[in-house]
Amino acid sequence: MKTASKNTFDWTVIGAGPAGIAAMGKLLDQGIHPHNIAWIDPYFKVGDFGAQWHPVSSNTKVKRFTQFLLACKSFNYSEIANDFLLNQLDADKTCLLSFMVEPLQRITEQFKEKVICLQDFANKIHREQQQWSIQLSQALINSKKVILATGAEPKTLDYSALKHITLAQALDKNQLPQICNQEDTVALFGSSHSAIIAIRHLLACNVKEVVNFYRNPLRYAVDQGDWILYDDTGLKGTTATWARENMDGNLPARLSRFLATDETIQQQLPRCNKAVYAIGFAPRNSLIIDGFTPSAYNKYNGMIAPGLFGLGIAFPEENIDRLGNLEYRVGLWKFMDYLNRVMPVWLEGR
Repeated sequence: MKTASKNTFDWTVIGAGPAGIAAMGKLLDQGIHPHNIAWIDPYFKVGDFGAQWHPVSSNTKVKRFTQFLLACKSFNYSEIANDFLLNQLDADKTCLLSFMVEPLQRITEQFKEKVICLQDFANKIHREQQQWSIQLSQALINSKKVILATGAEPKTLDYSALKHITLAQALDKNQLPQICNQEDTVALFGSSHSAIIAIRHLLACNVKEVVNFYRNPLRYAVDQGDWILYDDTGLKGTTATWARENMDGNLPARLSRFLATDETIQQQLPRCNKAVYAIGFAPRNSLIIDGFTPSAYNKYNGMIAPGLFGLGIAFPEENIDRLGNLEYRVGLWKFMDYLNRVMPVWLEGR
């Protein structure tokens, strides 16, 4: 791993999840010298994608993952593709995210031998003399431009009387049986892709009942040929198939569903003893940015401040589809597609 012998860089990428890896790939493809790029992450293990979500079924087809891996010449994926099971899967089906973690980790190891890596936490950044000063736990560096690919965490609700099952636990069918049993009545908030997977896993654990509180009806992605209706909020793949078979019409005996009004929550929640919150993600707030509010980023080009850009699940692109539906584009290929369009702006921006 290349370590710092200087403290000033042209570019710094904070975060080594899929979005951070994509940013690194595009910078190297643009000819930025590796020694002029600092890459900061405490682990370099493909972020939460690698640490928490690898047992989860994707809502992305394998061909989109492959498209992501081939989008950067510096990934060198065409040369190493045969080393991974991903390359042997049906391109038109979904898969476990673990199949994508393996090639991303290999690409990470390749980049660690090229760019300057700082295995540390970035705690605070501030603007000073037309560059960014980045305070780490063990060092201080400066950078002309910074890309934040810092990720996000599942949102939670404040029902303190219920034992909280984390979303990562609920999505791991091997871990969940150690947390739930036949005596549990579990409240599950949400109706997204992750919510449906969690419901399926809870029922497989033979919990007494799953009580699903939802604000929006089930949505299914619909392929329109050259675009997809509900591409970012609709159910896809095996999750969509299971939902159609088990949640459209008659529900399984141990599943009940209620519109999440104050009245229904007040009526139904007292019979639950545990809860899962599958209600979306919120950006991590562990990084302090003096004088700027990251949540106020430009949702069309990712700009937060001069020379400071956001990418990935914490800074998704806003999109209005052809029927006027507002969605946020989240997914590996969507991050790469977005980066393809905004990187020229970032390179020229001051």
